[in-house]
Amino acid sequence: METVTGVGVLDKAVAILDALEAGPLPLAGLVGATGLSRATAHRLACALEAHRLVDRDAGGRFRLGPRLARAGLAERARSAMEGLRDATGESVQLYVRRGAQRLCLSALESPHGLRTIVPVGSLLPLDRGSAGRALAGEATGPGGWVESVEERQKGVASVSAPVRDATGQVVAAVSVSGPIDRTTRAPGRRYGAAVVAAAAAIEHGLAP
Repeated sequence: METVTGVGVLDKAVAILDALEAGPLPLAGLVGATGLSRATAHRLACALEAHRLVDRDAGGRFRLGPRLARAGLAERARSAMEGLRDATGESVQLYVRRGAQRLCLSALESPHGLRTIVPVGSLLPLDRGSAGRALAGEATGPGGWVESVEERQKGVASVSAPVRDATGQVVAAVSVSGPIDRTTRAPGRRYGAAVVAAAAAIEHGLAP
């Protein structure tokens, strides 16, 4: 293949990432799309996988990994998150999975004095809280959302919806959280539709 930067291995790695932008590919597909030898394509794809720039789907095909999937996600989600915060009056967060935890990628605070505050960069458990369970792949109800009441923090309830990429993979979860006095003990009934609509708007922003 033709070099672009003069750094051959870098150009070859970027060629693999460019090929995967169109969707998952088996090794043979990578070879065909990049013109690399089978051994080189496999070696570089595995190296990119180790850095979470590439991963594999259930069928073993290579695809863009979580590090790239969330690149620019917070910026693309900003408008939908602002709309959700304004519609509900509560704090809004965007989470992505990091190993066995969830990372707060973006957060907007409620205008109320009493509000939920989750600093950007916070690492929280996957097994407690609606956002963690949405990221972990818990089946959503008929409304498409997951709710929690005092699972992670006393006096706080939340409702979340998964954000999926074009392949259907869950790449993030958008969440509304606040004190039970306002959210009630049925936050899904109160805010579920708005959260699902925000997730859909974020997904639309991720579409190529």
